[in-house]
Amino acid sequence: MSDPAVRASSEAGPEQAPPVPQPSRPGRPSVSPTRPGEGGASLTSDRGITKISDVVVAKIAALATREIAGVQAMGTGMARTFGAIRARVPGGSEGSLTQGVAVEVGERQAAVDIDIVTYYGQSIVEVTEAVRANVISRIESMTGLEVVEVNIAVDDLYIEAEAAREREVTRVE
Repeated sequence: MSDPAVRASSEAGPEQAPPVPQPSRPGRPSVSPTRPGEGGASLTSDRGITKISDVVVAKIAALATREIAGVQAMGTGMARTFGAIRARVPGGSEGSLTQGVAVEVGERQAAVDIDIVTYYGQSIVEVTEAVRANVISRIESMTGLEVVEVNIAVDDLYIEAEAAREREVTRVE
């Protein structure tokens, strides 16, 4: 004795699995890897290929971070110190635009790590969420890459009174 419903399904042949939806976003070009050893992503469309360097993604992330009002500086303490020294040396740069930003760019996705300094009195949660949302929005809209994570480390608090004391110049007579 067998169940007629089971017998009918087995006579019809093996069941076909429904097609698996592809994780693509409408209006976005497909992304393929760049040559081995190159950082970044290559966006391919029917009209050509666009290569995006890791440095470009890092600059977008850095500029998007600086757009948020609660961010005072970027980078760890040592990086900020070296940046300040470089800025004071004649002919030195004014600091790296991507200081405090590290990115990993894959075929279709990017991950970002950011080190920031926030102002004392600002909500760290609100500042970091605003930074995260802005970085994701800017990178995704400008590059077509999916940002899978934005990790933010708050390395220091900027305290105005402390900064004013450090600016005071002691003169020896």
